[in-house]
Amino acid sequence: MKEQSRRQFIISCLYLAISGFGSAFISLCAGCKKEEKSTSLPGILDHEKKERLAVEGTAKIDPDFEPAYLRLYRSGELKKRGEELWSMMKSCELCPRTCGVNRLDGDEGFCQASSRLEISSYHPHFGEEKSLVGKGGSGTIFFTNCGLRCVFCINWEISQGGQGNPASIEDMAQMMLKLQEIGCHNINVVTPTHYSPHIVLAVDIAAGKGLRLPLVYNTCGWERPEILKKLDGIIDIYLPDFKYSDNKMAAKYSSDAGTYPELTKAALLEMHRQVGVAKPASDGLMYRGLMIRHLVMPNRVGGTKEVIEWIAENLPKETYLNIMSQYTPMYKAFEYSEISRRITRKEYREAITWAKEAGLTNLDIQGWRL
Repeated sequence: MKEQSRRQFIISCLYLAISGFGSAFISLCAGCKKEEKSTSLPGILDHEKKERLAVEGTAKIDPDFEPAYLRLYRSGELKKRGEELWSMMKSCELCPRTCGVNRLDGDEGFCQASSRLEISSYHPHFGEEKSLVGKGGSGTIFFTNCGLRCVFCINWEISQGGQGNPASIEDMAQMMLKLQEIGCHNINVVTPTHYSPHIVLAVDIAAGKGLRLPLVYNTCGWERPEILKKLDGIIDIYLPDFKYSDNKMAAKYSSDAGTYPELTKAALLEMHRQVGVAKPASDGLMYRGLMIRHLVMPNRVGGTKEVIEWIAENLPKETYLNIMSQYTPMYKAFEYSEISRRITRKEYREAITWAKEAGLTNLDIQGWRL
């Protein structure tokens, strides 16, 4: 990975602490090197252990729930799908970049990933949506590298700096089982697109050893519908971002990803087709459905009004939408004056107004469902 300057690291830590996100990544150290071999599983974060012990054995899921992937596991289709995705890395077309790199030969794509799996951390995460966190936390697995590469990424040390450790598919399966064992309510794969083959194959192994948790696909939203169709019947909960409504803004702030609005809209329609509207069960937990996130950005850069209007016009009015207020300028954001600050209360309030005027009824606003 590229070394970060001491000044960059200090600024990053300060913003993470101020914004409340620091705890999610506290296990990562500045300038750490990738290991050449996978010698052990990346550990559960120390700061989570007390929280885990407090809830261990108390977190439960609906006993009548069965994750979608179990049916495909029993038929052998789950492994087959994973192998089909794996073969796509020979001339990689897993993400919309379709860069064509032979990752199976060790070459790295635009995302900076080869076929070697790299994981930053895994642990119970208590900063996700309430219906995912419950009492036991969301069982997150954070993957290294990313194909979108936003200039304002709050997690840039992992997504673009390469912080993480090699792991095998068997390792990831064991992580999933461990997260289930300690009481997490779901398996939440974060930035999964470039490792979708590894995820499916790991779920196949873990399902054979007793994995029964819902699978959450936590993505930037910029997905190829063709790839999503291979995940049909595997993913229980889609958790995509809808970052931009304008292709020029997407290209400017996300490494020339000018197709972001078009492809994300198509992806959201496909996700909805697969899993439908997300609504918590009687226990307050989410087991299935589409949960969209939109991060409000300064100076209307994300096109929030247009994002909301598209959702209201093309998806059911009860579609789950988390309108997020925690934008924090990080990484290269200070090179762009229009996104070099936090959002104002006025900017966030107008987003809420637009959502209500559009008739959306399943809103998550700063953690409170309205």
